Amino acid sequence: MLEVLTKDLYDRDFLEWTRSNAALLRAGRFDQADIDRIAEEIEDMGKNQQRELGSRLRVLIAHLLKLRAEPGSRAAQGWMATVDVQRAEIRQLLRQAPSLRAQIGEAVADMYYPAVSKAAAGTKLPRTAFPAGCPFSVDQLLDPEFFPSSGLLAAVSRLERLPGPS
Repeated sequence: MLEVLTKDLYDRDFLEWTRSNAALLRAGRFDQADIDRIAEEIEDMGKNQQRELGSRLRVLIAHLLKLRAEPGSRAAQGWMATVDVQRAEIRQLLRQAPSLRAQIGEAVADMYYPAVSKAAAGTKLPRTAFPAGCPFSVDQLLDPEFFPSSGLLAAVSRLERLPGPS
């Protein structure tokens, strides 16, 4: 009877379903736990991390493309800040799920076209103004010091990162 109640709970109150099943698992009452749905939820957790990696890479690539296309834009400082945030979040995600590192290349390829669309919208440039393939290596994407312009933009970025007087 409890098994039926636990499975029914999934549709009525997901939070309570998670609590009930966690208690059943901790008590070793596997026969009463909603094992199939627990397995689905665990798989979904991994998929969520993959989606997050893709989403963050899309934003990162888009902002690097904008910086590459319009390094002198008044928006460049904001784009650089977004790049920094996305890189930090990606590093944290990779620390939490190191197996995602093996998927970065594929995720970059999957997210490049959406990133171009985002960069084109943000710069008012046509999509054709951007390279057909990602111009940044995975190492460059993850390198906190890399920005597409090796000139003034990168120098300003490094200066802003220096600690102030103590």
